[in-house]
Amino acid sequence: QSHYVACMAAILSQMDKDHYSTYIQAFPSRPELMDFLMETFILFKDLIGKTVYPGDWMVMNMVQNREFLRAINQFATTLTEMFLSDSDFELQLWNNYFHLAVAFLTQDSLQLENFSPAKRNSILAKYGDMRATIGASIRDMWYSLGQRKIEFIPGMVGPILEMTLVPELELRRSTIPIFFDMMLCEHRLTGSFSRFEDEILRRLDSEVEGGRGDEQYMQLFKSILLSCCQSHPELAKPGEDFVRLMSELLERLLDYRAVMNDENKTYSMSCTVNLLNFYKEIDRQAMYIRYLYKLKDLHISYENYTEGAYTLLLHARLLTWSEESNAAPVPGPQGLHLHTQRQLKEALYNQIIEYFDQGKMWEEAIHICKELAEQYESHMFDYEMLSDILQREAKFYEKILKVLRPSPDYFAVGYYGQGFPTFLRNKVFIYRGKEYERREDFEMQLLSPFPNAEKLKSTSPPGQDITDSPGQYIQCFTVQPAEEAKVRLKGRSIPEQITNFYKANHVQRFSYSRPFKRGPNDPDNEFANMWIERTTFRTAYPLPGILRWFVVTSTETIIISPLENAIETMMKTNEKIMSEINRHQNDPSLPVNPLSMLLNGIVDPAVMGGFTKYEKAFFQEPYMEEHPEDAGNIEKLKDLIAWQIPLLAEGIRIHGQKVTEDLRPFHERMEQCFEQLRAKVESQYGVREMMFFEDRRSGRPRSIAWIPDWDRLSHAGARQVLHTEAPPTPKPAPRPSESEDHRNEPKEKRASSIFGPRRQDLRQSISELPETKDEKWILSCPMSESSVSSDGKQPPPSRAAAGAQPSTAGSSLSPTGFGGRVRSASKLPPLPRKFSLAVYETFLEQSNAAA
Repeated sequence: QSHYVACMAAILSQMDKDHYSTYIQAFPSRPELMDFLMETFILFKDLIGKTVYPGDWMVMNMVQNREFLRAINQFATTLTEMFLSDSDFELQLWNNYFHLAVAFLTQDSLQLENFSPAKRNSILAKYGDMRATIGASIRDMWYSLGQRKIEFIPGMVGPILEMTLVPELELRRSTIPIFFDMMLCEHRLTGSFSRFEDEILRRLDSEVEGGRGDEQYMQLFKSILLSCCQSHPELAKPGEDFVRLMSELLERLLDYRAVMNDENKTYSMSCTVNLLNFYKEIDRQAMYIRYLYKLKDLHISYENYTEGAYTLLLHARLLTWSEESNAAPVPGPQGLHLHTQRQLKEALYNQIIEYFDQGKMWEEAIHICKELAEQYESHMFDYEMLSDILQREAKFYEKILKVLRPSPDYFAVGYYGQGFPTFLRNKVFIYRGKEYERREDFEMQLLSPFPNAEKLKSTSPPGQDITDSPGQYIQCFTVQPAEEAKVRLKGRSIPEQITNFYKANHVQRFSYSRPFKRGPNDPDNEFANMWIERTTFRTAYPLPGILRWFVVTSTETIIISPLENAIETMMKTNEKIMSEINRHQNDPSLPVNPLSMLLNGIVDPAVMGGFTKYEKAFFQEPYMEEHPEDAGNIEKLKDLIAWQIPLLAEGIRIHGQKVTEDLRPFHERMEQCFEQLRAKVESQYGVREMMFFEDRRSGRPRSIAWIPDWDRLSHAGARQVLHTEAPPTPKPAPRPSESEDHRNEPKEKRASSIFGPRRQDLRQSISELPETKDEKWILSCPMSESSVSSDGKQPPPSRAAAGAQPSTAGSSLSPTGFGGRVRSASKLPPLPRKFSLAVYETFLEQSNAAA
């Protein structure tokens, strides 16, 4: 074949303009000439595509191209002279010419930028840049079409786009205006250029992904088309919108191409999401689904099963439970057998359930199971499939309670400096870590794609000298998820395995606390001037989602005073005690060592110092006189200290049951310390008696929960002020004793739980809380003789009790919202002998929210 091409090139080289003209005129009829031109165009295109000579045969390739170029230009003249008029126009012949000319221009042997400088200069000196010559010919031929141009739209959009993407500046400048001419032609005929827009969007995606296009092309495209549109008022606004759309797409496509071949696919996922979001915004469903499956494949290759499930769920949500055919094809062989939307949605749901199972997101899998079960039961009446899906759902419920699921860590990562690509530059992201992933390992993977990046040691936002610098700076630190309010879980005694899931999932707000010192330094009490700067980050979407990270869209920073910091610390300490108590109540086989360390660190002043430093810092007269606005918070801190005593008592009781003989002296020492601590706290802050709610369902362990209604902290400048004003305690209505109440209650309604928050009087008696149809408050803590008379009525509080503390005698809610009874500090009645645990979790939810 190379000999044939060489002979043909030799013959063409001997022909001049007159030879071509004579040869054309020799055809006896116009149809025969048209057939000749058709076959010649096809032959040339075939020979150009096959590159019969090796790539390093520069001279032979250039000679062949030079002769082909002369012949193509001669035949172009024949086209304009004999096949352009209305009566003689041949659409297919012109179409073949354009495809041949573009194929000639874009062939590899003419792409001079791929050659060495010496070879490039040699070609330019001897043959010139043939791309510019053929490009000018294509442009002139296009403009010569006149009213016939509309017949080549959208068919010629792709070839023209391929030509303009060739990285030759003058060629781009001369050919990009053809796009505007296409827009103008279609707009004048139809009132829009939607066919042109759809085709160029579709073709641009594949061309840029294939390696064509660059930043220069994006800027030229934008400037040339905007200039052309502004000269035609009817296209000024729609043309501007189209150019903006194309610029956004080009930017995302170039980012995607820059990272798609990296070993670390982390940033490929981000760019893929940017593209699929773009196609969703402009309602290009086929392209949107195409990138959804690209993202899903990336996730599964990295074993990100949860993210893969959420990605597939986006496609499933587009489908309906109907027999309609699928609008967009599904990539892969499995899509060939799924003809209806119902078939495809069912197949996707089963795959999503499998991915959620592998990612230990069983709560999400259960939601999908329920939707499938509804279809099988009420619409398809497929009871065999219904049985199968219900069994799978039951296994997921079992896994939630029995399989260990460590909570993931979250990391804030900032990319600062102009050296990063645009989708990362000067932005902060929240990353969701994998199971047991250390921050050191996470940072190592984070820095691997950027070996020249410098890691910032400070967690403060960098200055302009960093953000505007040409370098790369990465900042990474751990953040804590800010648990969103779960109304359905409030006020209920719920297993820790369930609540822990919602503390670390479906979260969109994350916080980071940085301590700093302000004011005079007290070496004996570091808490007196320990301030906290807390920054809250809000992400674009909740985590987990279709990515393991999302960009931060807003930040908020507040300053927490030392007193507020002390309140938060006490809340967290009480939460730890409650959590350990519940864990040991739920699983008696747990080792006692963690409980030992926790309790001893609190009750033994030689270990942690207790809360005496808070008392020295905030409960003294000079501080209270200097900060009268903190009176409410001081009372709250005292109340938290007082409520810690019954929690510690229950923890020590459990510890005494489980401690071994070897550790008995340690336990006795802890009991002695606790008795001293209790005497001190009860004498100063009063006695708190826990109110407990027995869950009488067999097999359910007891657990602590807290009443959620309590006064919130309000920030005023750098301090939070707790509003503790409350009306007097109302007189509770008479009620039967606990045993009589149970006997009068239907058996199926005897199980109880804590209700969600109710905006009631903070001093309202627990006995007056309303009852629902299915749940009932049950007071299992025995009331002392002094608090309830024999006729069941509550006596009025004593003067001492009324004046000693904000929390008066009787069953009530404390300023912290803790259910139970608060007694005066002037009397020290003994604590109840027996605790029936049930008053804590929801208090902590509200505590965290207020903090």
